[in-house]
Parts: sequence; C-alpha cells; structure tokens
Amino acid sequence: MSEPTATAVPALELDDIQGTVLRRRPDDYHGVYLLYRIDDPAAAKRSLREVLPKITSAADWERPRPFTLNIAFTYQGLARLGVPQDSLASFSEEFRAGMAARKEVLGDLGANDPGNWVPPLGGPDVHIGVMIIAETVEGLREPVEAAGRLAGVSPVYRLDVGVPVTGHEHFGFRDGISSPYLLGSADRPLPGQDPVRPGEFLFGYPDESGAPPKGPAPDVLGRNGCYLAFRQLHADVAGFRRYLRDNARSPEDEELLAAKIVGRWRSGAPLALAPEHDDPELGADPARNNDFLYHDDPRGLRVPRGAHIRRANPRDSLTDSVVVTGIHRVLRRGAAYGPLLPDGVLEDDGAERGIIFVFMGASLSRQFEFVQQVWLNDGDFAGLGAERDPLVGNNDGTGVHTVPALPVRRRLTGLPRFVTVRGGEYCFLPGLTAIEWLTALPDPDGGPPATPRPTRPENDT
Repeated sequence: MSEPTATAVPALELDDIQGTVLRRRPDDYHGVYLLYRIDDPAAAKRSLREVLPKITSAADWERPRPFTLNIAFTYQGLARLGVPQDSLASFSEEFRAGMAARKEVLGDLGANDPGNWVPPLGGPDVHIGVMIIAETVEGLREPVEAAGRLAGVSPVYRLDVGVPVTGHEHFGFRDGISSPYLLGSADRPLPGQDPVRPGEFLFGYPDESGAPPKGPAPDVLGRNGCYLAFRQLHADVAGFRRYLRDNARSPEDEELLAAKIVGRWRSGAPLALAPEHDDPELGADPARNNDFLYHDDPRGLRVPRGAHIRRANPRDSLTDSVVVTGIHRVLRRGAAYGPLLPDGVLEDDGAERGIIFVFMGASLSRQFEFVQQVWLNDGDFAGLGAERDPLVGNNDGTGVHTVPALPVRRRLTGLPRFVTVRGGEYCFLPGLTAIEWLTALPDPDGGPPATPRPTRPENDT
C-alpha cells in the first residue's frame, strides 16, 4: 500500500479532538479511571457543561497543566442523555450491543466470561467513563474530589493506575513501544512507525480507502470522535514465572523463552534486531527499538510467528496474503494497576494486579475485534493452526507456542492462562463540540433543551 501524499491528508482539528487519542502519556504518571451511572439526565448534563472546559484536547495536551481529563460514554449513557433514536441507531452494531454481548467474537469464554467480570463492568449501570492523568499523586486529588461532587450521577467504579517504579509492566517488559502514526497529527513519526490515515481512528477524515468512514449521525456528534474499548486484564505474574522456570534449561534460557513468547526482551529490545542476547541500550532507544520488519525472518527463527508482538502487529509478515494490515491497526493506550509482585516470588500473593487496555479507533469490529479474534486467539493466519497468543490468548492449560530453531524447533506446551479478563466496556469518545451538543439535548422525559455554550472558534492550527 502506498503512503498517501501530504496534500491528501487534511489538517486535524486538534482543539476539538480529545487529547488521549493523539497524544502519548508521560513516561511517568499517575492516573485514575472512574465510571458513573446517570441517575438524573438533566443534572448530569449540567455537570457535563461544568466539566467541558476542563477536558484536555489534543491541542492542549503538551501545555503545562496539573492534570489531563478525558471523557467517554457507553451506548446506555448516550441513551440516558437523550440522544435521539435515529442517532443511536447510527452507531455500529457491536457498540450498541456492548462488549459483554460480544463474548463469542472476543473469545471471552471460560474464566474470561462476562459472568465472572468485576461489577459493574458489563452491566447496565456504566454510562460515563472519566480518565484523569497527573504527574504526581497529589495532582490527582483536586480533579478526583471534584469528580466526586458531580450532580446527577453516581460513581460505580474506580481503578487507580500508573507506571510501576520499574518502568515496565507486571510481567517485566517495557510497554507502549509500538503504535501507528496518524498522518496529519502534529507529532513527527519515530523510525518504524507506519503511517496510517487519520480516518482509521477518527471520524470525519479519510481512512485507508481514501474516503471518510461512516460515523455516528449527525455529523456534529460523530466528527472528531472515535470508539473506545476498555479492558481490565488481570496478570498472573507468578504463573508466568513458574512456567518459564519449569520449561527453561537455565536462568538465561528463562529470559530467552520470555522473549520468544513476547517478541522482545524485557528491556524492550526487539528479537528482530537482537536475536541472541538482550540489548538494554537498544530497548531504551525510541529511535531504534521499533524500526524493524519481518521480511527477512519468514520462518520466525528470530521472532516466532506466534509471538505476541508479531501477532498484534504483523507488519510486513502478511504482504503476500489477502489481509491488508493497515486497516486492522490498533491505537492503544495502557496502564498498570495493582502492586508489583516482588522479584523471585513464584507463588501468587492474592493481590489484584494487571493492566488496563484501551483501544481507540473508527471500527470496533474491523480493528479491535478482528485483532482479538483472528490474530490473538487463532493461528491460521500465520500457518499455526489452533495456536493462540502465548501471553494474552485464551489458553487453558493446553496452549502451544512453536519456537522455530535450528536444527530442531522448540514447542512450548501446556500454556496456562496468564491474562484473565476482569471486565470491559465499549464506549464512544466524542469530540469536544459533540459533548457540548450532548449537553443541549432535550431531556428524555420531554423537558426543555439546555442552553448551549457559545460555539468554540474555528481551529487555526
């Protein structure tokens, strides 16, 4: 697929796009995810009007500020706010159904089944989601206290997140290295970032087909918005460590097997560039640690075809197939929660720990659900039969991971479930003008519409 020319890419309306879509989070931060039930739609809309000036746009993200705040809505939440039925019907089928109802597609079966999720996730009481990020714990205090005083809503969920002191996620790997580059965004791409048209992730702009994708109606509601999938994922760190110990020949081999499962060494150094030994300097260098392809490793001798990062982003592995990887790219934000399991501990301590996975894009089915169903929980696309992702796949103690090697391959068997879904929600992350539009809707009980705030000036970025 040829890269679109710069003139074919419109300037993004950064002051109307919520910042979390385009801007990476700081390397060190503290955050909180809050979910609310709408009890009084009229009062909730008044609260939204008060919150609106505090929502962080993509234009504001880099400016010094004590915290950033972004907000999303479930289908039930939009309905509670009085979004007209024809507008509700314009949202995608999977968004209207909700994540729990899509369990067969997502592979949320067995331990991952919505019946086992942490309440209220997957239930009818999740209407609004709020994400607050600050550089310090103290920076969270004022916005979280203010969020607790919002009228018309009741808090139903809170999860504190951040970056562990190690800088790595709970399994010990540097996270957040690979992500697509949205053409037209203000940032410059890093080496290895594949350019993707903004319409793959935001409504109102051309996608990889050259035309804007069909978004929610009316245009004021859909433009500059995107779908968001929120997943709370428990990490069985002790189980991962035990599996490596039981299947490795030495402590050094444990690290190699861990890298062969993920596709990177724990430092972030990719196997594609450091196949024999870890290279922490490479792993810490954003100008090098994502700059690689797989065309010279078709058999997976360096990076197994079933390794986690090669599944989640096959890059050029599928060039000769019917799959166009650019239309299945995932824009991801993640955060860790829960205490670290001390080094060397091989037994679970009962603490709840894991990651929050947040997907953002224009299509839940073509992007998030496709990657989850086809690339992570199946192996046919890579010629691996029924093999699933060895780290996050829906394995149940009978999982298999093939590690090509010369003269004889290694095959890891009996893979347990290292990651368990604790719950999730499908949301819509509107543009700021759309949130303003929501606050002016007539109440569902037939009350008068609210008076809208003045329309923000045209973006001159």
